[in-house]
Amino acid sequence: MRKKVLAALCCAAMVGSLAATPVLAEETVTANGEYKIALITMDSVDQHWVSLKEGAEAEAEADGVTVDFMAPDVKDDAKQIECINNAVAGGYDAIMVAANSEDAISGALKEAVDAGIKIVYVDSPANVEAEATFSTDNKAAGKTAGEQLLAQLEEKGITEGSIGIVNINTSTNSTIQREEGFREALEGSAFEILETQYCEGDAAKAQTIAENYITEGVVGIFGANEGAATGTGNAIKASGSDEIVGVGFDKSDTLKGLVEDGYLYCTMAQNPDQMGKLGVQACIKALNGEDLGGEVVDTGVSVLTKENVADF
Repeated sequence: MRKKVLAALCCAAMVGSLAATPVLAEETVTANGEYKIALITMDSVDQHWVSLKEGAEAEAEADGVTVDFMAPDVKDDAKQIECINNAVAGGYDAIMVAANSEDAISGALKEAVDAGIKIVYVDSPANVEAEATFSTDNKAAGKTAGEQLLAQLEEKGITEGSIGIVNINTSTNSTIQREEGFREALEGSAFEILETQYCEGDAAKAQTIAENYITEGVVGIFGANEGAATGTGNAIKASGSDEIVGVGFDKSDTLKGLVEDGYLYCTMAQNPDQMGKLGVQACIKALNGEDLGGEVVDTGVSVLTKENVADF
């Protein structure tokens, strides 16, 4: 039975001021062997994954283990499966993985488990039991995003209209949960949520989708990941309108710029470096023989607005 660890790692959402980042206790982990860990994220491009990689590599260096970043160049199930297969063939002791699709890569992960490899999820799990999972409480964070959008629409005096959602796909667990939370926040309001459109995480495609929403007359748009949020902000910028409320998810230099310039009202900033750090620690513990019980740890989220974005 998985345990949900929430104390001191809670989702922080503060409007107009610096949101608290979870303070995680420092922990020293000693490896009982020369462990090799493969880190396989959805892609190798998004700044979110680069930050996760940097957190994992810093922890690996401190603990004396090897972490190899083996992510595909784009979000693609077949490419991610190939990366997992390569890790198995390469004799890795553990795999840290952010599943692009919780179903598509499960077969490859089961083969890895059968080969004696320890699995730890970071950011987004698949449908295979793992030693532990380190991720944002995505549904709660998505609900916060929806609440932020509603509050800003109210601030502008907008009480009804249509809302667009730009998501990655229909199979990525993390963004599915974000959308569910977002929709929950709008339940009972006078706003109509249009049919979700999918961009596969590509910012250019997301911008085209958001521009189409704007043509339809939406009053707000939610971009559910870095690429979707970037495209949303760029579309609002191109429209020249200061009435459309854009809310994003993830943190990058581009997204911070869009928030600072007012093209996105806010974005939900995760803590990918902590996911990477804690993921490496969990791999070492599992390889040392410790039973982690499949714990699920919420690594927290902060709301970045124009007022506090410079602090991140």
